[in-house]
Amino acid sequence: MEIGVHEIIIKKRVRKDLGDLGHLMDSMRHHGLLNPILITEDNELIAGHRRLESAIRLGWRTIEARVYTHLTRTEKLEMELNENLFRKDFNEEEVAEGYTRLDRLNHPSWIQRMWLRLVKFIQKFFKIKR
Repeated sequence: MEIGVHEIIIKKRVRKDLGDLGHLMDSMRHHGLLNPILITEDNELIAGHRRLESAIRLGWRTIEARVYTHLTRTEKLEMELNENLFRKDFNEEEVAEGYTRLDRLNHPSWIQRMWLRLVKFIQKFFKIKR
Protein backbone atom coordinates (compact mmCIF):
# COMPACT_ATOMS: atom_id res chain seq x y z
CA MET A 1 0.00 0.00 0.00
CA GLU A 2 1.13 3.55 -0.64
CA ILE A 3 1.25 5.86 2.38
CA GLY A 4 2.25 9.49 2.82
CA VAL A 5 5.80 9.74 4.15
CA HIS A 6 4.72 12.29 6.76
CA GLU A 7 1.93 10.03 8.02
CA ILE A 8 4.43 7.51 9.39
CA ILE A 9 5.09 7.63 13.10
CA ILE A 10 8.67 6.99 14.19
CA LYS A 11 8.97 5.93 17.80
CA LYS A 12 12.06 4.82 19.72
CA ARG A 13 14.42 2.94 17.40
CA VAL A 14 17.31 0.57 18.04
CA ARG A 15 19.42 2.18 15.30
CA LYS A 16 20.50 5.66 16.36
CA ASP A 17 22.77 6.53 13.44
CA LEU A 18 21.26 6.24 9.96
CA GLY A 19 24.70 6.62 8.43
CA ASP A 20 25.39 7.96 4.95
CA LEU A 21 22.20 7.71 2.90
CA GLY A 22 23.81 8.84 -0.36
CA HIS A 23 24.11 5.42 -2.01
CA LEU A 24 20.65 4.37 -0.89
CA MET A 25 19.18 7.61 -2.21
CA ASP A 26 20.96 7.11 -5.55
CA SER A 27 19.55 3.59 -5.77
CA MET A 28 16.04 4.75 -4.92
CA ARG A 29 16.30 7.62 -7.41
CA HIS A 30 17.33 5.28 -10.22
CA HIS A 31 15.47 2.06 -9.40
CA GLY A 32 12.70 3.11 -7.04
CA LEU A 33 12.01 1.39 -3.75
CA LEU A 34 13.07 -2.25 -4.04
CA ASN A 35 11.68 -3.35 -0.68
CA PRO A 36 8.72 -1.71 1.05
CA ILE A 37 9.01 -0.36 4.56
CA LEU A 38 7.12 -2.18 7.33
CA ILE A 39 4.49 -0.39 9.42
CA THR A 40 1.71 -1.21 11.86
CA GLU A 41 -1.97 -0.58 11.21
CA ASP A 42 -1.48 2.67 13.17
CA ASN A 43 1.27 3.80 10.76
CA GLU A 44 4.06 3.17 13.26
CA LEU A 45 7.35 2.33 11.56
CA ILE A 46 8.57 -1.19 12.26
CA ALA A 47 11.45 -1.44 9.77
CA GLY A 48 12.83 0.72 6.98
CA HIS A 49 13.90 3.92 8.73
CA ARG A 50 16.79 4.51 6.30
CA ARG A 51 14.49 3.94 3.29
CA LEU A 52 11.87 6.27 4.75
CA GLU A 53 14.39 9.02 5.49
CA SER A 54 15.87 8.65 2.00
CA ALA A 55 12.40 8.98 0.46
CA ILE A 56 11.76 12.13 2.48
CA ARG A 57 15.10 13.65 1.42
CA LEU A 58 14.32 12.78 -2.20
CA GLY A 59 11.07 14.70 -1.93
CA TRP A 60 8.79 11.69 -2.27
CA ARG A 61 5.29 12.29 -0.97
CA THR A 62 4.40 8.61 -0.62
CA ILE A 63 6.23 5.34 -0.08
CA GLU A 64 5.27 1.69 -0.49
CA ALA A 65 4.61 0.02 2.85
CA ARG A 66 3.65 -3.44 4.03
CA VAL A 67 1.18 -3.25 6.91
CA TYR A 68 1.28 -5.67 9.83
CA THR A 69 -1.62 -5.91 12.25
CA HIS A 70 -2.03 -7.00 15.86
CA LEU A 71 1.66 -7.04 16.73
CA THR A 72 2.92 -6.96 20.28
CA ARG A 73 5.73 -4.62 21.27
CA THR A 74 7.98 -7.67 21.40
CA GLU A 75 7.08 -8.73 17.86
CA LYS A 76 7.68 -5.22 16.50
CA LEU A 77 11.12 -5.08 18.12
CA GLU A 78 11.96 -8.59 16.84
CA MET A 79 11.01 -7.52 13.31
CA GLU A 80 13.15 -4.38 13.52
CA LEU A 81 16.11 -6.42 14.75
CA ASN A 82 15.62 -9.21 12.19
CA GLU A 83 15.37 -6.72 9.34
CA ASN A 84 18.82 -5.40 10.24
CA LEU A 85 20.63 -8.42 11.63
CA PHE A 86 19.94 -11.33 9.33
CA ARG A 87 21.15 -10.09 6.01
CA LYS A 88 24.42 -11.01 4.42
CA ASP A 89 26.54 -8.50 2.57
CA PHE A 90 28.42 -9.50 -0.57
CA ASN A 91 32.00 -10.54 0.01
CA GLU A 92 34.80 -8.84 -1.97
CA GLU A 93 34.88 -11.56 -4.62
CA GLU A 94 31.11 -11.33 -5.20
CA VAL A 95 31.25 -7.55 -5.49
CA ALA A 96 34.11 -7.78 -7.99
CA GLU A 97 32.25 -10.38 -10.08
CA GLY A 98 29.06 -8.31 -10.03
CA TYR A 99 30.82 -5.17 -11.23
CA THR A 100 32.72 -7.13 -13.89
CA ARG A 101 29.43 -8.51 -15.23
CA LEU A 102 27.85 -5.04 -15.10
CA ASP A 103 30.80 -3.57 -17.00
CA ARG A 104 30.47 -6.25 -19.70
CA LEU A 105 26.76 -5.47 -20.07
CA ASN A 106 27.45 -1.74 -20.26
CA HIS A 107 30.41 -2.17 -22.64
CA PRO A 108 29.77 -5.22 -24.84
CA SER A 109 32.49 -6.46 -27.16
CA TRP A 110 32.30 -5.85 -30.90
CA ILE A 111 31.03 -9.40 -31.47
CA GLN A 112 28.35 -9.03 -28.79
CA ARG A 113 27.18 -5.72 -30.31
CA MET A 114 26.90 -7.30 -33.76
CA TRP A 115 25.03 -10.29 -32.32
CA LEU A 116 22.54 -7.99 -30.55
CA ARG A 117 21.98 -6.04 -33.77
CA LEU A 118 21.39 -9.28 -35.66
CA VAL A 119 18.90 -10.48 -33.07
CA LYS A 120 17.03 -7.15 -33.18
CA PHE A 121 16.95 -7.27 -36.99
CA ILE A 122 15.56 -10.82 -36.99
CA GLN A 123 12.96 -9.92 -34.37
CA LYS A 124 11.88 -6.87 -36.35
CA PHE A 125 11.92 -8.68 -39.71
CA PHE A 126 9.84 -11.59 -38.43
CA LYS A 127 7.83 -9.35 -36.06
CA ILE A 128 8.81 -11.46 -33.07
CA LYS A 129 7.60 -10.10 -29.75
CA ARG A 130 9.57 -10.75 -26.61
